Amino acid sequence: MENLIRDLRYGLRMLRKSRGLAAVAVLTLALGIGATTAIFSVVYAVLLRPLPYENPNQLVRLWEVNGSGLHVNFTDPNFDDLHSQNHSLQGLAEYASWQESVSTGSQAARVFVAPVSHDLLSLMRITPVLGRAFAPSEEHFGASPTALVSYAYWSEFLGSTPDLSSIKLTIENHAVSVAGVLPPGFRFPDDTSIWVPRDLYEHLPSRTAHNWHVIGRLRDGITPAEARPELTTIARRIKQQYGQDVDMTDVAVLPLQQALTSDVRPALMILLGAVGFLLLIACANVVNLLLAQAAIRARELALRTAIGADRWQLVRQFLTEALLLSLLGGIAGVLAARWGVVALARSAPPNLSFSGDISVSLSVLAFAIGLSVLIALGLGIGSALQATSGDVQQSLAEHGRSQMVSPRSQQVGRMIVSGQIAITIVLLTGAGLLGRSLLHVLAIDPGFRTENIVTMNLVLSSPENDADKAHRIQFLNNLFGQLRSIPGVHELGGTGSLPLTEPPSDGGFVEMAPGERPPQKMEDLEAWFHNAARSGYADYDAASEGYFRALGIPLLRGRWFDDRDTIDAPHVALINQALAKVKWPGQDPIGRTIEFGNMDGDLRPLTIIGVVGDVREDSLEKPPAPTVYVNYRQRPQSTRNFAIVMQTETDPAPVIGAARRIMRDLDASVPPVFSTFAQVFSTSLQSRRFSLTLVAAFAGTALLLAIIGLYGVMAFAVARRTGEFGVRMALGAPAGNILRLVIAQGLRTTLIGMAVGIAGALALARTLQSLLFGLSANDPLTLVLVSLLLMLVALLACYIPARRAAKVDPIVALRYE
Repeated sequence: MENLIRDLRYGLRMLRKSRGLAAVAVLTLALGIGATTAIFSVVYAVLLRPLPYENPNQLVRLWEVNGSGLHVNFTDPNFDDLHSQNHSLQGLAEYASWQESVSTGSQAARVFVAPVSHDLLSLMRITPVLGRAFAPSEEHFGASPTALVSYAYWSEFLGSTPDLSSIKLTIENHAVSVAGVLPPGFRFPDDTSIWVPRDLYEHLPSRTAHNWHVIGRLRDGITPAEARPELTTIARRIKQQYGQDVDMTDVAVLPLQQALTSDVRPALMILLGAVGFLLLIACANVVNLLLAQAAIRARELALRTAIGADRWQLVRQFLTEALLLSLLGGIAGVLAARWGVVALARSAPPNLSFSGDISVSLSVLAFAIGLSVLIALGLGIGSALQATSGDVQQSLAEHGRSQMVSPRSQQVGRMIVSGQIAITIVLLTGAGLLGRSLLHVLAIDPGFRTENIVTMNLVLSSPENDADKAHRIQFLNNLFGQLRSIPGVHELGGTGSLPLTEPPSDGGFVEMAPGERPPQKMEDLEAWFHNAARSGYADYDAASEGYFRALGIPLLRGRWFDDRDTIDAPHVALINQALAKVKWPGQDPIGRTIEFGNMDGDLRPLTIIGVVGDVREDSLEKPPAPTVYVNYRQRPQSTRNFAIVMQTETDPAPVIGAARRIMRDLDASVPPVFSTFAQVFSTSLQSRRFSLTLVAAFAGTALLLAIIGLYGVMAFAVARRTGEFGVRMALGAPAGNILRLVIAQGLRTTLIGMAVGIAGALALARTLQSLLFGLSANDPLTLVLVSLLLMLVALLACYIPARRAAKVDPIVALRYE
């Protein structure tokens, strides 16, 4: 203990004596540890923290696997068969979620509503904290609607009232009673606020109507891999029994946590690797600082060894000093990480969901402390062994009156800088690839205009009968008329699927022969899909004619929807160019008739009256999907989610204010959500921009640290070789030779690091392939640009100390020597 206290005191004196070095080292470590801790906080919150349910490792997500190998939702009959025939699962539950306009009488809000089958809460071991769960009498088709609400919704909208019997919610024009309140924090799925029985919705007999997500709980001692063979056997048995009437060929099963994070896992792991590289560079910089300090203290260490200090005492002293630096850097890093996780959470894309609040938790704090200790051990041992190696007599000779640095110290420092440059090349290449991918995405023509477009999103009730449909048509016509009167609105229209928000519904359609009678029942339509020659697959969207004009989507052939297309007139459709090319290549699709009633329950055939330009509905990175547009006046049942687009040349704020007042007067129970299309466009790129911003920040910081490291090594070498340069110049060496000598040494170090870095970048860039668009991971232009950037910056870092060396006055240098 006395030795430890003595080492700590001596270490503090040395750090106080070298305040500049200590400050740079602490700030460098704080940057590396803080960034690493912040990213690890996100990774822990998203990927590692256990789900807040009992035995969460038993919870699994299941999908049907179709003949193309795609994972799709379950159909009702396939779910029932799997539920009754398996022995690997304790239970299965169906669920879905979507946004609804829910009114409490005094106010309306748009929240997620989730229909869930009766097993879901029991599988997740969730019980209400107030009231009760669903009763069996409430879980059948046609029962009086009953709901469970989240704790947050109960607190915010229901005033935390303990008397649930007095509460009535209005959902889709139905009065819904509240049976219970679920525990705080439970929002599964999709940040749900209200749960209703799944059995309130009709069970469809079709084995190709994939509408429901499925969750299950494994039996004790069963893993997903062990359950998979039995589920596969059941799926194949169903396929064999029902043949063409079913498209399920297998069942996929994943742990629930892995299923919830599958979209963001690759990006997060890449970011964790990137910040790990940044930490290595930070540590390498501190090692260089400590080695430089050790070189300065070499005579002291040699003298201490000569008078009896053993090597372990010196190593222990270096370890103590490194521990002090690392702990100070770790404390500063944790403080920086607390700020960093807040910034990350605010800038995170919508698909980056967290299992609870993201914070520097005890687990993350333990990670930061452990990281600091490991860094201290690495820094201390590495610098100590280097500083205390070699012969004492030789060290005393090398560090006597001569100021020439030992070749051994020079080599180690340059090796470290070469490693920093190599890692920086890897990070810069990743940032360059992501940046060029974003530029390629931005260069894509989306097929619509985004400037000066205001959007108003509505969630309406589903029309259930002819009277409701007529009322919906009248409501939308009235809404369009009043919005058109707002000053500054030049054109407007509506769509059931706003591009770049949520993908539209899709399904199979059938081309009808001239004079062929449409099917009378939905069951009859299913047999038509067995003929591959006449069937097709497309997105399905209800729209108005003004929607295409407002967004600048061109009419390529035929005519628009117009006032002739009423609900009682023959139903018509517009198709996009992608569908025309796929289904009728080289032919005229105008006048052809298709049956697409499986999408909305209306079996009246659709006659194609026009072809419009392609629109990238789902993502800028995906090619336009074949799409069928129907008239909202003829298919009002497809307008539950409806987005109004208004083209305006004025400030959007007055337009939004006027539209909000109009909507409040027409129906106060439907809260609209406003945005500009420029914001919608920007949000669609948020995930790609988030990854680019983080990797670019790490790469820029790594570049700065690497250049500081290179500059430090060269400046230190120049300072130590002042006498040598004075002798050279006194013997006639021109200043240009000294300049070239120093720059050449720096460039050799840089080129070695670049060669290693390019090889590493080529190897590691393949992990980025899933995040790239329009270029390969081995893009030569990116590598050339990154190499040129690093070479230019390295030249500048070498030139400054080289210029100082070239200006050495030989008289002053020799007198100092």
